[in-house]
Amino acid sequence: MAEVRNEKTLFEGTEWDFDTLHRTYDAIERVALDDLGLDVYTNQIEIISSEQMLDAYSSTGMPQMYRHWSFGKHFIQHEQLYRKGARGLAYEIVINSNPCISYCLEDNTMALQALVIAHAAFGHNHFFKNNHLFRQWSDAEGILDYLEYARDFIARCEEQYGEREVEELLDAAHSLMPSSVFRHRRPIEPSLRDKTRRLRERQAEEERAVYYLWESIDRDRPTAQADEEVQTRKRQMGLPEENILYFVERHSPSLKPWQREILRVLRNIAQYFYPQRQTKMMNEGCACFVHYHIMQTLHAAGRINDGAMFEILHNHTNVLTQPDFDDPRFSDLNPYAIGFAIMQDIQRICDDPTEEDREWFPDIAGSRDWRNVLKDAWANYRDESFVQQFLSPNVIRRLKLFSLVDEEGSPYYTVDAIHDERGYRKIQEVLSQNFSVSMMDPDIQVVDVDLAGDRCLRLRHFKRHGIPLDEKTREKTLANLRHLWGYDVEIDDADADG
Repeated sequence: MAEVRNEKTLFEGTEWDFDTLHRTYDAIERVALDDLGLDVYTNQIEIISSEQMLDAYSSTGMPQMYRHWSFGKHFIQHEQLYRKGARGLAYEIVINSNPCISYCLEDNTMALQALVIAHAAFGHNHFFKNNHLFRQWSDAEGILDYLEYARDFIARCEEQYGEREVEELLDAAHSLMPSSVFRHRRPIEPSLRDKTRRLRERQAEEERAVYYLWESIDRDRPTAQADEEVQTRKRQMGLPEENILYFVERHSPSLKPWQREILRVLRNIAQYFYPQRQTKMMNEGCACFVHYHIMQTLHAAGRINDGAMFEILHNHTNVLTQPDFDDPRFSDLNPYAIGFAIMQDIQRICDDPTEEDREWFPDIAGSRDWRNVLKDAWANYRDESFVQQFLSPNVIRRLKLFSLVDEEGSPYYTVDAIHDERGYRKIQEVLSQNFSVSMMDPDIQVVDVDLAGDRCLRLRHFKRHGIPLDEKTREKTLANLRHLWGYDVEIDDADADG
């Protein structure tokens, strides 16, 4: 553990100023880097007002976001709830960028500023920089430049082509963003920063790249030859394709170059957020573990007084509250609570294991190397694999977890996993699936389109556990896709057997 000199306390009372923030930041940084050995991007901490925090909410927490009416709608909703006292504001928002930007609310007390700096500027920051999903799929170096380019490009399109036409395109594309990420492969593309420099060259080539076959294909072909051409067409177009906006951007017969560029912008933004959806529990658990360890270390060294520590622990506990399943407040499992509990348990297993721990975790039990075990987990796992690897019987008992089965046609739930050997494994499996974005999101793929024929875009929904798409949402989303594609769009369902 890093030695923290027993100097005077970092702050007294609730008020803060920038000198106090600098002094506290330096003390937090020493523990984060010297004790925990964290590896972080350069920090940029900004103090913002409640109105600015509400504005950040409305635009998904990103600076320099393009304009859209839905952001204003979200702003009004959040503001009304906040003014009525029905909802509080986040204490901070952190952005996966280099430098890593942390927005801290100006109304926070000094103790709370210390807590959120440790949480965001070091916990989240380390996770963003080191987790393999963020390293593979997001571009922290280029995202701020890219957002500035996206905002300016869409604003120019509004001036040149009209706000209404751009708004209709954004409306349609927004509904398809959840189904417009690469989950299993990543096409070779330039970084976000390089993309902003290649715009003119790309637009000049855009129309030539559209997949028109009208003039080159003789329609009267033998059946065998036609079947072979179908397979060739699918190979050339990369079908089946899971990223719907990517396919429409490349192959829509009706889109103009500027419209294709906007679709490219939106799918890049959707891809940027995809690792965050896959690591919500781990990311928040990491940040909570880091801030808790840093605050405890500073308090033990006399740098944070008892009054401030009580306030810190109060806020820490509020974030980690997990109501029981029969509590009126229960709505779902709290990812903060699950992640923090597993990570604290890893520390216990490494330092003071039981015989059960040695049986379940022979590689780490008693190793006394919890720092490196946690850093390895933060770097190499996502939520579902982290649960599979590290959820222990001790955490299952402490959080009183169990598994329910809801069978179609049955008027009752069935408890199918309790606290025994088989039950622990089953709970691991079920909880892991609940944190798996690929299992929870609909699996919809583009499977065929004949650009030399009727140009109808054909999709297939691969049902999981026999669950169909919601009819109302399905039809509205298909209407938006028809608007982008310019021709008819059809979708069918496939069961587990295809």
